[in-house]
Amino acid sequence: MHIRPGTMLGMLGGGQLGRMFTMAAQQMGYRVTVLDPAAESPAANIAERHLQADYLDYRALDELGSTCAAVTIEFENVPAQALRYLAQRCIVSPNAESVSIAQNRILEKQFLMENGFPVVPFVAIRSEKDISRKIDASLFPCILKISQFGYDGKGQIQIENTDILPERFADLGSRPCVLEKRLPLAHEISVILARDNHNRITFFPVPENRHVKGILDTSIVPAGLSDKIIEEACEIARQVAIRLNYIGVLCVEFFVLNNDQVLVNEIAPRPHNSGHYSLDACITSQFEQQVRVLCGLPHGSTKQVQAAVMINILGDLWQNDEPAWDQILRHSQAKLHLYGKREAKPGRKMGHFTVLADSTEEAFLQAQHIRHDLQS
Repeated sequence: MHIRPGTMLGMLGGGQLGRMFTMAAQQMGYRVTVLDPAAESPAANIAERHLQADYLDYRALDELGSTCAAVTIEFENVPAQALRYLAQRCIVSPNAESVSIAQNRILEKQFLMENGFPVVPFVAIRSEKDISRKIDASLFPCILKISQFGYDGKGQIQIENTDILPERFADLGSRPCVLEKRLPLAHEISVILARDNHNRITFFPVPENRHVKGILDTSIVPAGLSDKIIEEACEIARQVAIRLNYIGVLCVEFFVLNNDQVLVNEIAPRPHNSGHYSLDACITSQFEQQVRVLCGLPHGSTKQVQAAVMINILGDLWQNDEPAWDQILRHSQAKLHLYGKREAKPGRKMGHFTVLADSTEEAFLQAQHIRHDLQS
């Protein structure tokens, strides 16, 4: 069943991913209602309707489900219970079961391991009792990550040995965590795909991602890795989507080790920051694809028309004044995207810019030149 333009779609979450979904939907003729607890947000500020309510406010969910033909999400921490409730009234994509796994690092790691997907060695720590048991010393040095609500490097602590583990666990509020071995990485990449109810799967070109202080800084696409590595990562991501019974746009993040071994890092049940390049460099963006899958439409072409480098713009740039946007806009093949956030904070994603060129080398050099001019 196709949902026709003019119909109201629902979005749980008001952040920048919801904003870009809303813009894509409106361009295709749809209307959007955003449910978000904040008085204003990037998505709610441009949507046709804003329901300001908690994600488990059942009166608001009733209104959303009765006025929207289909509902999706823009971040993984939407309560799965809300998705189950909405599914009684309208189409919900992705489903509650797949989101409940992806939003919990312990469940996510267990799902991956039980299904035979390659992952970083880890152990789940749910309480102090798990720390008191002997933990394999080969896991150290490692990273302690809270199981839920961690993002952009938040809720993560580097740990060198077992002695300081109890103290660091307490620093994270003694909440359930995953302890992951820290491995020497050659590359980080992400596979973004779309899967529909008929098991049709399309892939976006795979970017190589570079992080600074746990926050994505740069995405280079196409990634300069071998076809073998890219094909292996795409096949793993395909099987993850199938076994999760995932419908929608999905991102699977990967570590690539020095020996070319490919390991799954995380699953994001939504469009991803590393896929923002698709807004300018692909025939169909990840957000238009999200709309298409949600509405039962054929997938759009994900062909990349030019090499691209995307750079995140963080709130740190606002330390003295509004950044000099002409440093980006004077470049004819650079595209500026600002998210409409009112308050700039250090580490907060305020926007991004993408540079298009005939080669990734040319795009990267131009992007670094623009970054230098912005910072100075």
